[in-house]
Amino acid sequence: MKFSAYAYTNRGGRDSNEDSIRCQIQGQRGAFLVADGLGGHQSGEVASALAADVILAGCTAGAAPDRDALLDLFQAANQELRRQQAVPGQEDMKTTAVALCLNGDQAVWAHIGDSRLYRFSGGELADLTRDHSVTYKKFLGGEISYMDVYHDDDRSSLLRVLGKESCQPEGCTAAVAPGDAFLLCSDGFWEYVYNEEIQADLCKARTAEDWAERMLLRHIRRTPPHNDNFSLITVFVEE
Repeated sequence: MKFSAYAYTNRGGRDSNEDSIRCQIQGQRGAFLVADGLGGHQSGEVASALAADVILAGCTAGAAPDRDALLDLFQAANQELRRQQAVPGQEDMKTTAVALCLNGDQAVWAHIGDSRLYRFSGGELADLTRDHSVTYKKFLGGEISYMDVYHDDDRSSLLRVLGKESCQPEGCTAAVAPGDAFLLCSDGFWEYVYNEEIQADLCKARTAEDWAERMLLRHIRRTPPHNDNFSLITVFVEE
């Protein structure tokens, strides 16, 4: 099994970019990660980079992680963030994160917060991470519709992140086959590109970069001034 990927990040309308992305392919293994330092918190860019580096190092050193091992890497990243919060100016730094590890015909992923992973198989949406936010909890409870998730006032109120004493990431695993595809992204991206559009652009795309560019064209038409940082990684599974 082979993999190809395209990674992109942009500070949007903000003065700095608090998103961190990592993308590494070695033979039949791949590791991909998007972390979004929380806006309004101190040193968000430090938090996202630190978490990304800890998780990526664990994904690429030694044997490919299974679900439990990947969740342990999120815990390790959380512990490191907690230690680094002792540095003046970094007391309250926090971040979301979503990570994908591919090894041959197996995929394992984990996330915390509202950075997302989409998995497509046979051109159809097969898996989507569930945001750890007040808004998504309202959707799951039937208080709002799925489309309301994109605009609800509570969508920035996160229930789980890295940098808190309690760390509760979620993980999953699945078999992969040629033609499958993955999208990892921060909320600054998915808030402006809807699931049906992501799928439609995938069906037209010939490469991971082509898919990303089609979605970014939609994104740029919709983002208001001073929009949030936005990041994405697209991954194709090939023969």
